[in-house]
Amino acid sequence: MATCAPDNFPLLEDVHDETAQKANEEHLKMPASSEMAHEKAQSHISTIPKSEVPNRDDGSTSFSAADTPQIVRNKVPMRRKLLTPNPDGEEPFDNIEEAQVLPQIFISNNTYTYVERVALFCDHIIGQCSAEDVDEAISFYIIEKLASKRSWTAVWKTSPEVLLVNCDIGDLPFVGVLVDVNCTPCEGKTLPLRVSVSVAEPYSSNIANLPRELVEDVLREHDYSVPILDVYPIQGLGADVDNIAEYLEHARFFYDFLWRDWDDEEECDEYAGLIEKRIQLYYDIQDGTIPGPISERYRKTLEEYRSKRLDLTKFQTKIRGEALPGEAVECWKKYYEMSMLCGLLKFWEDLRLRSHGPFYPRIYKRRKGQRTSGRIVTHIVAQIMTTDMIKNFSQDTLIQQHDSLSAALDSCFSGDTVVVFPGEYHAVALASLTDDITIKGEGERKEVVFYSDPSHDNFVASKASKVMLMNLTLVQHGTCDGIVVVESGQLTLDNCVLKCQGTGVCVLTGASLVMKNCEISGAKGAGVELYPGSVAELHRNEIHHCSNQLAKDSKGSQGGINLKVLPQPQLKLTDNHIHNNHGFGVTILVPDNLYKASEEDLEQTASGDKNETDYLSKALQKLSLEITTNKLESNTKGDIGLLRKMWVNS
Repeated sequence: MATCAPDNFPLLEDVHDETAQKANEEHLKMPASSEMAHEKAQSHISTIPKSEVPNRDDGSTSFSAADTPQIVRNKVPMRRKLLTPNPDGEEPFDNIEEAQVLPQIFISNNTYTYVERVALFCDHIIGQCSAEDVDEAISFYIIEKLASKRSWTAVWKTSPEVLLVNCDIGDLPFVGVLVDVNCTPCEGKTLPLRVSVSVAEPYSSNIANLPRELVEDVLREHDYSVPILDVYPIQGLGADVDNIAEYLEHARFFYDFLWRDWDDEEECDEYAGLIEKRIQLYYDIQDGTIPGPISERYRKTLEEYRSKRLDLTKFQTKIRGEALPGEAVECWKKYYEMSMLCGLLKFWEDLRLRSHGPFYPRIYKRRKGQRTSGRIVTHIVAQIMTTDMIKNFSQDTLIQQHDSLSAALDSCFSGDTVVVFPGEYHAVALASLTDDITIKGEGERKEVVFYSDPSHDNFVASKASKVMLMNLTLVQHGTCDGIVVVESGQLTLDNCVLKCQGTGVCVLTGASLVMKNCEISGAKGAGVELYPGSVAELHRNEIHHCSNQLAKDSKGSQGGINLKVLPQPQLKLTDNHIHNNHGFGVTILVPDNLYKASEEDLEQTASGDKNETDYLSKALQKLSLEITTNKLESNTKGDIGLLRKMWVNS
């Protein structure tokens, strides 16, 4: 690779005039995906300290074909060579052709919702792929569109270090050059991971005095091919090229926001499910569901992790032959620094960065959707099926009989119904409900009993659009999370008994619960816990003897129903009986900065002072609470109250 001589090459402040810079401001920003392409290239040499790195005779790092990744993570960095005077004694590039201003690149006006991105990445691109195969899946996705137009003009964006050394580049984010692109696959490669390029006319760059000869030298060393994600089609080339640009943006979005460097180093049975969680995390950050200070801490930690990983890789490549003791120690030190940041990021992602009592979402199973035939099946769960069991079914009902509840749930598609006849059942499969189904007990609810599996964290967990549980008794044994967790979508509980040993019913951000004619008891926290931004309708339920675990902590008692405020959940209560809970019947958990009340005011509020009515009135109005015709009695701290909580504000 070429470098520029510092004494002869003008400083890079001599870029195009201010007007031209402003005109190109939007596309002069170096995207993270382009930087990551080079960082991944470096980082995949090794992330575990080694005493040796293979070398060629010329001293440069070598890699086997097996080491080469599937897509833009090119492990062989562009090499540099020093520009020297020619035989006549003339300095290189005395006569520099001034580059023209870069044309505008295509920027799509389309916006994508959470559902659309899940459908694109999880269903269309990734599907059943593992993390190790996702690069190839992304490649095939791009290839589908490249077939429509093989040649077009684009801006090649690359890191300044690729072209320039010993130059004052200031805060220049990237070097851009106008190139003609040819998407014909390179000979000997199964996928067009790189595209052939040549310098386009007129010669254009975001650096006015960038020598064309320098660009030609760099491209020549790499057979005039560059990573496909480093080229950005310009606007005005027609619908086919615009579509290619949008496909490339989708790929960059994946590597910028969804991919993690540790993904292909660990096993994950449901990688598409993991990506779906990260898409949700992305939108939670964008819409403010996750508090700004927390998301900023996460972003900075992720940047620090990537920097540490790249620093480790660069350090490893400098080790020649057997590592000296000092080098080995330094290598391990960098590795552990990177590993600690990696562990912290995983922890935060699993907890969805919730500063207000994070909950661990665990469903990674992919939904099936409806059968391709469109037919709906009723599943019978019973050891023996008799004609009396199905006498009330219509003649056109499709029926399948199963010996176990798990077998029935594994056979379900969206729209199916599971009818469970009296008996006791172990409900492992209830921990991952992803399709819209109805599960109902036949007969009295006390006769159809589901027991949790102590080896699982969840008992019932739902993320489908619409799930219904009817006429059942749920007995929690050993699971540490809520007896019922609504991760997303809507869950309806109708005429069910919930006997808790851990926490009660948890409704996560954005999810919805409809509960009627149910009984909840024995929860070690609140009987019903509403996370910020959730919705719940509770009608004719009995919630009692909850929050027992915190009985010695009067300030932390969560009572029968607990609402976390940030942003506000919505709760509608009608004809419920909430009694004998430790704490308030309904507890509204507010952060310090929401209601500017002093600690003395809040203590007076909790003890029944005259200010209580004012504070509760404000809270009920602010939180869209509808509380009518309910019976609240014998709760240790009162019927409805506010509790103050310190939020993380780093």
